[in-house]
Amino acid sequence: MANASSPLRPSSHWTGWGQWLALITMTVDHLTRYVLPWDLSWAGSSIGRIAFPLFAAMVAWHGLFNTRNPLRYSRRILIIGLVAQVPYMLMPRASDALILNVCFTLASGLALGTLVRQGWQHYQQQTLGFGWLLLGAAVGVTLWYLLGFWVEYGHNGLLLIPLLMFAMHALSQAGSHFQSRLWAGLAAFPVLWIAGQMNASDMAKSFTVATCLVVLILAAGAARRVAPVQLAMPRRLWLAWYPGHFALIALWLLVSGQLAI
Repeated sequence: MANASSPLRPSSHWTGWGQWLALITMTVDHLTRYVLPWDLSWAGSSIGRIAFPLFAAMVAWHGLFNTRNPLRYSRRILIIGLVAQVPYMLMPRASDALILNVCFTLASGLALGTLVRQGWQHYQQQTLGFGWLLLGAAVGVTLWYLLGFWVEYGHNGLLLIPLLMFAMHALSQAGSHFQSRLWAGLAAFPVLWIAGQMNASDMAKSFTVATCLVVLILAAGAARRVAPVQLAMPRRLWLAWYPGHFALIALWLLVSGQLAI
């Protein structure tokens, strides 16, 4: 697969736009769910369903094309998740079960996808035997199964990033031959299927699947047509927004008497 130095690496300008869109849609989802007094559940089932697949797509994209060390990138996401976990746990929920926030889903999905890629590459290079490959696959499936009960978006959320990485790679390197294009199209199908399983309502499913479809089209070559974003997101804002906005929501709920600690 392509790495950060590969000449086949596609343009990543779209991720600059994606950062703004992901933060805006995520914030709209959380404000309508936890803060605003009106029933705006339609916003969470539409605009709010763009955020997670977009975050997952950017993580998969950077893990494939823009970093030499995806596991280190995964650790950085995990650190954000650790910082955000306490304010995240203060959000009102229907269940008291312990759930790890979405950063754990993104970090674990990227780690699983990266280890699968690396294991397959070593097997192709004959530096890893078939028995060890099967053992690694069994360990990966076990970790996926166990983690799926503890992270936000569950088993489907954990699968989305590895499937996106597989599909993005196939689409970005598909040539003009019918067979390669057919293979790339088949690689995209599991992404759309998993995206369709992640929500209950038809509206939510539609927005999640549509977001994944747009990202796959970008991977297929449309990314080179995207111009750079005019206002790049400051790095500190990007890193601090997820834990910070949960902390502000928790403070608001506490001040307004909706949260008891």
